[in-house]
Amino acid sequence: MSKVCEICGKHAVAGRSISHSHRTVNRMFAPNIQRVNVVVDGHRRKMNVCTQCLKSGKLDRS
Repeated sequence: MSKVCEICGKHAVAGRSISHSHRTVNRMFAPNIQRVNVVVDGHRRKMNVCTQCLKSGKLDRS
């Protein structure tokens, strides 16, 4: 499944994990993407949407 929100375009970004001893390890910060049914132009279809777009009501799920 694609890790990109089809509403806002949010995607994974690179960063670093830093331990207590200050060792660094490269890592990815992935958004919380859910596959949900959405009504688009009167038709139901499945879309990959981040949870912030779901909570803000940017789409019609009815």
